[in-house]
Amino acid sequence: MSPLIRPLRSLANGLGVAWWARIQTSGPDVTYWFGPFMTKSGLESQLSTFLNDINSEHPQSISHSLLRTRRGEPLTITSEG
Repeated sequence: MSPLIRPLRSLANGLGVAWWARIQTSGPDVTYWFGPFMTKSGLESQLSTFLNDINSEHPQSISHSLLRTRRGEPLTITSEG
């Protein structure tokens, strides 16, 4: 990976043009944020691995959306807080 990728991702995120996936599960009720990515295709190419990891926890349901946004911590948000 190019040494410039991390600063470019950070800049894109700061400007609100980075791509993120918002994954929501129920049973347990959790929202996960996966990103930032410079391109939508870059996010899509990595998303299945992340979704498989979440599916291994056996949530009752799972949904996701791809967004171009600015995001910071926390990247995992439970219904408890």
